[in-house]
Amino acid sequence: MQAASLEVTHRCIARCIMCNIWKIPGDVPEISNERWLSLLSSPWFSDLRELDVTGGEPFLKSDLFDLLAGVAELKSGNLKALRSIAVTTNGLLPEKVIGETEKIVRELERHDIELVVVCAMDAVGFTHERIRNFPDAWSRVDETIEGLVGLRQRHSLIIGLKTTVLPINVGELHGVAAYAEARGLFTIVSPRIITEGRYLNRDMAASLAFSPEDLRKMIDFYQGEPFHWSYHREMLLKYFKGGVAKKPCACGFNYLFVRSNGDVYPCPLLGACAGNVNDEKLENIFRSETAKRILKKAGRFPQCRTCTEPGLERYALPSEGFSYLLLLLKTGGTKFFEAHRHMGLNKYF
Repeated sequence: MQAASLEVTHRCIARCIMCNIWKIPGDVPEISNERWLSLLSSPWFSDLRELDVTGGEPFLKSDLFDLLAGVAELKSGNLKALRSIAVTTNGLLPEKVIGETEKIVRELERHDIELVVVCAMDAVGFTHERIRNFPDAWSRVDETIEGLVGLRQRHSLIIGLKTTVLPINVGELHGVAAYAEARGLFTIVSPRIITEGRYLNRDMAASLAFSPEDLRKMIDFYQGEPFHWSYHREMLLKYFKGGVAKKPCACGFNYLFVRSNGDVYPCPLLGACAGNVNDEKLENIFRSETAKRILKKAGRFPQCRTCTEPGLERYALPSEGFSYLLLLLKTGGTKFFEAHRHMGLNKYF
């Protein structure tokens, strides 16, 4: 397993219009740092290259620094292959995010681990507040990003934007791209995903449906912007034009997602839980009949036909040699290695 996502908390102060994670009751137990570190000490993660830390809002976790410092300590033991840790934030707590990030990046630098901070930003201006359903959401995330850019001048810090494309902001994507370009931020611009798994938002399918005009605007955007992440762009364009997502999938083989309560999902977008790390070891979970049934159908579930999650294709490419080779042959060496570095796949090769 070379990549993993940990939902370290389900708590969140945003009330986003495309996500129901924030509706999980506050008293639902979350597993402790000790349990997370015990999990990462499993032989299953001895080849882990990148760790994704998400939520909820990770910076609401009061002992987030302690957790990541503990992960860094494992670099000398079970996590010798670990190259980077990515933390995704809604950026609504500027002082907290900036202060904690400086502590975290200092600690990770000591262990030669790269820190990536990804801020959720869905538009430049008031539309972002409407989507995040939080007062001053735009000014807060803008303040957070500017503070992180300042930290980048002193530390080895990579900063990016994660934009969820919705009917409400489909016409504002060029503004997000220009904002990112002006500040040297990478972008992950991807359509909303309806799932009973990660985002718990099946009830929102009708309200978040794209119209034919929305699809036309997205096609124009992805065809027109100079994306370095060209593989994702091409996959999306094929999906928009053909109606079916076709791309490699390594969920459960090269990637897994662990919910804050300990539930393990080979794919975060499916509602198929393979087991809980509070009840049994990860190795036993993946040897179970439940996990085998899920893995046998990886890439062939109905949900896979509409999967637009960019991270999942990134994690698949290192273990899908033929797909990656075809990309090299199609784009040529110069563009291939530019995308290879931009997508962070040099961690794997």
